[in-house]
Amino acid sequence: MMNAPLFGLKCSALLGALMWCIGMAQGEEAHPANALPASAPALASGPTPAESAALGASAAQTDVRRRWVSVPRVQGKLTAADLGVVINTADPYSVAVGNYYVAKRGVPQAQVLRVVLPVQKSLSAAEFERLNTQINAHMAPHVQALALAWTQPFAVQCNGITAAVTLGLDLQACQNTCAASKPSRYFNSPSARPYTDLGLRPSMLLAARSISRAKAMIDRGVAADGQLGKLGGLPANAVFVSTADSARNVRAPLFPPAGVLPRRAIAVQLINTDATPNLSRVFLLQTGLPNPDVLAPTQWLPGALADHLTSFGGQLLGGWGQMSVLDWLESGATASYGTVSEPCNHLQKFPHPQVLLLNYVQGSTALEAYWRSVAWPTLGVFVGEPLAAPF
Repeated sequence: MMNAPLFGLKCSALLGALMWCIGMAQGEEAHPANALPASAPALASGPTPAESAALGASAAQTDVRRRWVSVPRVQGKLTAADLGVVINTADPYSVAVGNYYVAKRGVPQAQVLRVVLPVQKSLSAAEFERLNTQINAHMAPHVQALALAWTQPFAVQCNGITAAVTLGLDLQACQNTCAASKPSRYFNSPSARPYTDLGLRPSMLLAARSISRAKAMIDRGVAADGQLGKLGGLPANAVFVSTADSARNVRAPLFPPAGVLPRRAIAVQLINTDATPNLSRVFLLQTGLPNPDVLAPTQWLPGALADHLTSFGGQLLGGWGQMSVLDWLESGATASYGTVSEPCNHLQKFPHPQVLLLNYVQGSTALEAYWRSVAWPTLGVFVGEPLAAPF
């Protein structure tokens, strides 16, 4: 399907086969780039020399000819009227945070579901099916997306809980988490009505390590609405960090061209460093390290998105010696994404840098932008304030 050009660029659509396709500037053809081999190296430990040579060489290059990808023009976005909220009454955190979110965003009470779940990292298949049955029975057809008001459970066996709720539980993926997983119909989709159009409700966890931190995250999301991208305003910065960690730096060739976006107060910065960069007014940051340095609260803008490509960022309470995505939220970001099981470094299992950026700056919510950017989200968990929409 051909898409309208965005920001004055003529780009090709992402290939239906889910190979990453990089669009070129007007007048040039597009070509597939950075297609992964059938087997990609695991991220839990450092790459072998052979893996570094095979997968890291192109990512480590600093002279990559960067091109914009194509994303559809998005008409409309999710609002509180489209959102369902699920609260676990067995979890004091969930009750406090869920009620706070419903009040702050004005979610209709008819769209609030109260359930009883075990407060543990992962649900069994049977526990999940009971939850899923309750959600499907309670939520009316006009409810397009879900906020799950808890930090744990964040997984269902090897699946991220937000993926299981949205796409259905995929136990086959647990046989080999490094294999390709099922594609998401919502990937790079223009739909602002995902349940109506696609039969799925993308979900996000209202996750934090404490009630006070969750409320602060919610407040940042609400404060962000409509504040960025205005002509004449100070530029907001999207920052893409290349590192020396070859296996985790595989997204680097997909980073967008540096510079200011036409007719927008938005600047793309490309940085090569393993250390904390000196930045300000950041609304998006992506890197690839198991334990990246996070920014100071004053460096983030309300509504900021941030994620790091590594194996277990979605293990929200910590695991395998790798940073939890909750650290991004605690530092001042508003939404993030990480995987709960070893994904290997298939690009399709992580947010595509440009699809995420271009959806967000069109005015999509954090939930929509993140969900549209991940082609194979089965192992992942989306966390943050779902309705944050700074553009």
